[in-house]
Amino acid sequence: MTASEERGIGAVNGGDTFRILHVSTGNVCRSPITERLTRHALRDRLGDLSARGLIVESAGTWGHEGAAMEPNAETVLADFGADPSGFTGRELLDEHVIRADLVLTATRDHRAQVISMGHSAGLRTFTLKEFTRLVRAIDPATLPDPRSEGFVERARALVRAAAALRGWLLAPSAEADEVYDPYGAPITFFRSIGEEINQALDPVVTALTGVPASR
Repeated sequence: MTASEERGIGAVNGGDTFRILHVSTGNVCRSPITERLTRHALRDRLGDLSARGLIVESAGTWGHEGAAMEPNAETVLADFGADPSGFTGRELLDEHVIRADLVLTATRDHRAQVISMGHSAGLRTFTLKEFTRLVRAIDPATLPDPRSEGFVERARALVRAAAALRGWLLAPSAEADEVYDPYGAPITFFRSIGEEINQALDPVVTALTGVPASR
């Protein structure tokens, strides 16, 4: 993996980027899985060259700074064919929120913590499952064509459209927007969480890129 790929997907495209930040608690289980599955899905649809400008990162509200990913999380990523190598845990800092164009959290508590940090984060911070629900309601024909306007512009428009729908499309239950913490659980629970995350990511990545997953 190249240095630029360690930071995210591809390199800066004409100085214009769209940065996705995944947030959980320790940044050793859920957010690393989500980060690496997002990268994997983007590469599957776009290839490295076409994905330039999209950066994917993660951090934890009580992040284990410098820690390795949990071994069970690495196993889950390997199950999906995603690359778990070279990961280092981070504690969520103001600078991460400031730079992010889209923050996707594991739970509503994480979302509240990010928003409480300020930096006008409210309109670009969602739980992962909340964002998936909103994205499913957006007509892709209303989004910029990435072939002519670029993936960054499409991604920014997607976030604006999702923010406009929030409050209209509520979760059917309080638990519906939660991805539960598998820390310390057996590999079977990690795998169920990995599948849950992967299913939530699929419509998001399709909406971001305009390209459905290969089956």
